[in-house]
Amino acid sequence: MCSQLRSYRALGSSFLIVQTREAIDRSINELFDAERSVRRLHDELAALPAEPLLDALTAALAAALKEANEDEAALRLVRIAALLGEHDGPRVVDALIDVLSSEHPEARKAAGEELEELAFDRFKEVAGGVERALKRLPVGSPALPELPYLLAEIPEPGVMKLLGQFLAHADPDAVAAAIESLVEIGDPAGARLLQPLEGDERTVELADDGGEETSEVTLGELAAEAIELLQENGEEEAE
Repeated sequence: MCSQLRSYRALGSSFLIVQTREAIDRSINELFDAERSVRRLHDELAALPAEPLLDALTAALAAALKEANEDEAALRLVRIAALLGEHDGPRVVDALIDVLSSEHPEARKAAGEELEELAFDRFKEVAGGVERALKRLPVGSPALPELPYLLAEIPEPGVMKLLGQFLAHADPDAVAAAIESLVEIGDPAGARLLQPLEGDERTVELADDGGEETSEVTLGELAAEAIELLQENGEEEAE
């Protein structure tokens, strides 16, 4: 009897495993089908004339930024960023920066990647959009501290000038990001841009190296440290 019971249980377990595997395989295939549909619809939309598509995307963007469901908002913003990346021009740059200003990390990452790719090909367009963003975005916008790091990846002479505009902004996090970006670029000429910030008592929270802890530092302290590092770079280059 015990042997029969064990056999029955083993048979039942095998049946469940088979059923589970079939369900998994079915779900995987459904996922593939969904991805094919996404790519097909993306390509069809991307092939439309730019102006009507951008009209629709900017309307969808405005709605997505107001969406209360975070997962739904992120999903929409990621897809919008991908479609915006198929085009260029001031409207595209402004819209991508608006996605970058959202509270959703996944969407900001998607928009940042599209902006960076566009900046390599059409830097002046992106630079113009950044200058507009500095004027139109409110203090505290998530896009303001993101843009300096994005600009630092672009090998264009105009980047330093743009970062100088961030240094003069009212948003302390944007200023801190510009300081760190100048250090990342490493051009000793950046030290001159930072000198007006020495003594600035505004504070920001910075993540400590290698951990999740943060510490408070003034912009003046951050600028002084950056100036020292950039001057050291200049001395090394002169040797």
